[in-house]
Amino acid sequence: MSSINQQQPEDNYQDLRGTDAIEKLKELSDKAKNCFFCTDLKTGAPFATRPMAIQQIDDDGTCWFLSATDSHTNEHISKDPAVQLLLKGSDFSDFLTLYGHASISQDKKKIQELWRPVFKTWFTEGEDDPRISVIRVKPMDGYYWDTKHGQIVGFAKQLIGAMVGKTLDDSIEGKLKL
Repeated sequence: MSSINQQQPEDNYQDLRGTDAIEKLKELSDKAKNCFFCTDLKTGAPFATRPMAIQQIDDDGTCWFLSATDSHTNEHISKDPAVQLLLKGSDFSDFLTLYGHASISQDKKKIQELWRPVFKTWFTEGEDDPRISVIRVKPMDGYYWDTKHGQIVGFAKQLIGAMVGKTLDDSIEGKLKL
């Protein structure tokens, strides 16, 4: 397989499993704060995408969202639970895509746990608004692109590489198995 990665003088590929994968998921989602939440993946048409904020990530990698019961998101999940989350933490690193299955509930305890006053913008009756639902996304696998030593080191390596005409970047990428 031909790839620009073959020009790398150092290893820049590492698959992560289990706890390491969940730690990477939490690290990158914390930097991104929001994601593109994609549904209608299997229709053959362009999938539906909307920005959403991940409210919480459990120790097993489960991602939690709040959504309106009458939203297109909920409608799509009801028809097909396959979803994809796309995250971007910065312009140069902290990228993540997750594939998983979503489920919807109106678990009052979970709503209270995730609730923040700003949500009253969308749920005008507060945390007891009958339109609030909880979306649980259980990731199955994903892929990440990041830097090994942070953006400053990564940028310095790129500059040096450009000056000497050699591929020097600090990137790391790989599959996440959750």
